[in-house]
Amino acid sequence: MPEHTIANFGWRTAEETSATGYIAPRVEEILEGLGARRVADLGAGNGVICGRLSAKGYEVVGVEYDKAGVDIARTAFPSAKFYHFSFEDDPADLLASESPFDAVVSTEVLEHLYFPHHLPIYAGAILKPGGHLIVSAPYHGYLKNLALSLFDAWDHHHTTLWDGGHIKFWSRKTLTALLEGNGFKVVGFRGAGRCAYLWKSMILVAKKV
Repeated sequence: MPEHTIANFGWRTAEETSATGYIAPRVEEILEGLGARRVADLGAGNGVICGRLSAKGYEVVGVEYDKAGVDIARTAFPSAKFYHFSFEDDPADLLASESPFDAVVSTEVLEHLYFPHHLPIYAGAILKPGGHLIVSAPYHGYLKNLALSLFDAWDHHHTTLWDGGHIKFWSRKTLTALLEGNGFKVVGFRGAGRCAYLWKSMILVAKKV
């Protein structure tokens, strides 16, 4: 197992997570606007987003390190392909079987990674020239942080009682710095879930440069 990689996130079913309902529609809108047809989902989990995209006619490949998640995804969404790889693996292993992609999607993954720069590096290696990375993470900004303080909600928000839980907490500024420091130019931003500036998550769109 790659160092500092959690091998089991507890996937048991192919049901949508609570985040999928408000993130997936935004991702689908972005992909449609980009005109992408061939898409990779990094950290595909149980394959739900791959299944949604495949049903809309996209050619989809999921990459996931949790073997249980991969097994569930392959059974539940046979129209998509799934590979059992880590972001610490060589992207050439995926490209030995797949051609480069128009777009890479990664939703609610970066906050779980000890070495988050591995994700944009891996994405850049499997994208076509000029391809796009669409990445989401829980949103943090001044007003949301203030609200968490006012309602004494930090213990719940930063819960430590979750194996494989959140270990990085991103703002728009820091997530932009991560992507632009690893071969991308951020070209779009959207909030997702709740009202403006109290968003549950943020979605950044970045172009490979």
